[in-house]
Amino acid sequence: MQLKLIRTKKDYRAALAEIDRLWDAPAKSPAADQLDILTLLIEQYEREHFPIFDPDPIDFLNHVMEARGLARRDLEPYIGPRGRVSDILNRVRPLTLEMIRKLAEGLNLPADVLIRPYPLRQANDELVAA
Repeated sequence: MQLKLIRTKKDYRAALAEIDRLWDAPAKSPAADQLDILTLLIEQYEREHFPIFDPDPIDFLNHVMEARGLARRDLEPYIGPRGRVSDILNRVRPLTLEMIRKLAEGLNLPADVLIRPYPLRQANDELVAA
C-alpha cells in the first residue's frame, strides 16, 4: 500500500486492512516502519472523525466506584465526611481543588477529567452549569 493521508472512509478501511496485514512485521523492518506510520495516520483520522470526549466528572466518579466495587464511604478519605460525599455525588456542591488532588493521587484518577466543569443542582433540584 502506498502511504498517503487518510481522507475518506474508503481510505480508512484500506489503512485498517493494511495494518492487519502488517501486524506481525518483524521489529525495525521496513514493514514495521510502514505499520508505525499507518498507525499515526489512522490515529489522526480517528481524532478528527471519531472524537472521544472526556466524561462528566461526577459520572466518571460513579463509573469508577461501580467498576472498582467502591462504596460512598470509600471516597471519604478523599472528599470528606459522608454528608460531603453525598453532596458531591448528588451535585449539590462542586469538587474542590483539594478533593481533586486527593482523588487523583489516592485513586489514581486523571485530574484533567475531574477538574472539568459540570452541572450542579439548585434548590429547586434543577441542574445548572457550575
